[in-house]
Amino acid sequence: MISRAALGIVMIVVMLVSGTVTFIFLGSRTSKIADVPEKPTAATPRAQALRIPGTLYLSQNGAIYSLTAGRFHALTPEAGWTQPSLYPDQSRLLVVRRYHNYSDLYTMSRFGVVQKRLTNNVAPPRSFDTGANHWVFYPRFGSDGRIYLSYDEPKAGYAVVFSIWSMSPTGNLTQGKLWTNADDYTGGDVEALPLRGNGFIYTKYSYGPNARLTGQLYHITTPWNRGRAGSGWGTALTTPGEDCRSAQLSPNGKQVAMICSYQTQLSYLVLASWNGHTLGPRVKVVRNQLVAQPTWAPDGSGIAYLAPSSGSGPFQLWFLPSAGYAPQPSPTPNYGPIVTPSPIQPTQPVQITTNNGFDATSPMAWAH
Repeated sequence: MISRAALGIVMIVVMLVSGTVTFIFLGSRTSKIADVPEKPTAATPRAQALRIPGTLYLSQNGAIYSLTAGRFHALTPEAGWTQPSLYPDQSRLLVVRRYHNYSDLYTMSRFGVVQKRLTNNVAPPRSFDTGANHWVFYPRFGSDGRIYLSYDEPKAGYAVVFSIWSMSPTGNLTQGKLWTNADDYTGGDVEALPLRGNGFIYTKYSYGPNARLTGQLYHITTPWNRGRAGSGWGTALTTPGEDCRSAQLSPNGKQVAMICSYQTQLSYLVLASWNGHTLGPRVKVVRNQLVAQPTWAPDGSGIAYLAPSSGSGPFQLWFLPSAGYAPQPSPTPNYGPIVTPSPIQPTQPVQITTNNGFDATSPMAWAH
């Protein structure tokens, strides 16, 4: 007959073993969404993933990475670097570096070597006024050789609201030019997309009739003029109900890719034709993902974008081949010799990364 002491020891062992087994079993079935994203250089993209052409530059956790021939390369340490864009000749990058109370614009080689600081937005020494610091974001070169960016002037003290400015790459923002007039307490005007000799498209945030903050795409062709009524706004290209942002122009200049949420918790990848003045009918090409930062391939082969792979997970890199949105020609009868057909292009988005976590607020830059 087993003594009470021995029985107690047996029960404790059983509880420990069963508890451990149960913990391991349940742990094997928990979601991995909350896992810390890996650095892009920790593992190359999946072997079966589509290799995209050229070099793509993108940001993760304050570091800039390049993706070439299926492999990631770290260009900077994790030190606030974000929002890369290309010089017109694609020889260098414009990059924002975000500090604790301000951000500045730098030029950088395509290999990550910092070359020049273009702005100086830190408050003067011994200044206790937080409003004396300034922020720049979303830089991009225009066809006129000037840099267009979002800058927090004019503003009232610490209340940051962004307007679109332009500046010379050899000058500074004190010599810059104000283009748009942002609404207070909205976040302002961001994501300028310069057009060839015809102003730029940008995202304006404002409160609509339902008091809900929404984004609209605007087209503006002349700088702000204090004495001209309606100056600093331009022409609306989308409606408040569409709630659109992040416009990107196709390589041939005939289409605009954008993100529209239609005032829902979703964000669609939407395409529209562009004639230089107005947008054509909208076409939703990705409907089932939380899409961010669409970027056209330089050769027109498709569109890269960021989106979680599931639920509220970190943003991964995806690629939508042009076969997924471009009209396909109708087949014609072929009475000649039998020709081996070319491989069928995928028409659905291809997930390139699986456990990274890219910055959804940082546009990507794509070089040839």
